[in-house]
Amino acid sequence: MPNQRSILREGTIAGLLGAAAVAIWFLIFDTLRGRPFLTPAILGSAVFYGVKDPTGLDPSLGPVLGYTILHGLAFIAFGIVAATFIAVSEREPALFIAVIILFACFETFFLGVLTAVDPAIIGFVAWWAILAGNMLAAIAMLWYFFVRHRGLPRGLIGPWSEVLQEGLVAGLIGAAIVALWFLAIDTIRGEALRTPQLLGTAFLRQSAPVAAVLSYTVVHGLAFIAFGIVTSALVASAERQPVFVFFLIIVFTAFEVLSFGAIIIAAKWVLDEVAGWTIFVGNLLAAGAMLAYFFRRHRSLARKLTDAWAEDA
Repeated sequence: MPNQRSILREGTIAGLLGAAAVAIWFLIFDTLRGRPFLTPAILGSAVFYGVKDPTGLDPSLGPVLGYTILHGLAFIAFGIVAATFIAVSEREPALFIAVIILFACFETFFLGVLTAVDPAIIGFVAWWAILAGNMLAAIAMLWYFFVRHRGLPRGLIGPWSEVLQEGLVAGLIGAAIVALWFLAIDTIRGEALRTPQLLGTAFLRQSAPVAAVLSYTVVHGLAFIAFGIVTSALVASAERQPVFVFFLIIVFTAFEVLSFGAIIIAAKWVLDEVAGWTIFVGNLLAAGAMLAYFFRRHRSLARKLTDAWAEDA
């Protein structure tokens, strides 16, 4: 019984944290779009009143309050289920994969429910904002579980904790370098933040300038963090097996090519507004900064890189 009460308490708190993270995220998102509480109003109207076209909808207390309560109860139920899996994972760390699957299923389930209600709703809310909100909720909930179960992260991650930490820092460094580079370029041209605004409009379909800049900055940062973690894993492997140095070079080259490819495929017109050389130089500066960080953390890596090139020559 005490264990069951603990699971219920932890699950309830974790669920409330997740619900609060999503609510705060969409409050900020809607405020920057100039219409606070629009998202819960749209979702509440769709769920409780069957509204299929929220064009011109004004937020009102009923739909907002009703959806907030429903949203909170759903997250509490999910939190209790997650707390149960966490308790089991503490005894058998290998079962933590079930927690990851659970969070992925919840994300898919939420999008599926919105699609079932009306596919057009996702267009009004913005699919990327839904994914970002649920990701923030997952981070908040997992943070709470890891604080309550301090031995679980060490048992799960073990030696990979340093790899994840280095990848996170390197990704943030790369994202910051690119952001500062384009801020400088745009400021010199007399249009500060023009580039992230264009890219946010092109890729994330955000028409409001502030929302476009914010949304692209978030997605840009997450992409660099993911790239940093992959690179960090290759760096750790290269320390033990020099052949991975070549994979490291291939990954950085592919990332550069992918940046141009994504623009050409999704919105070629952006290249008419943003000079291609600025994108190339920005990513090159980011790659240099990230590699400098890795080389400083792994001083023997530069020597192995030189030796590998010498042997190939």
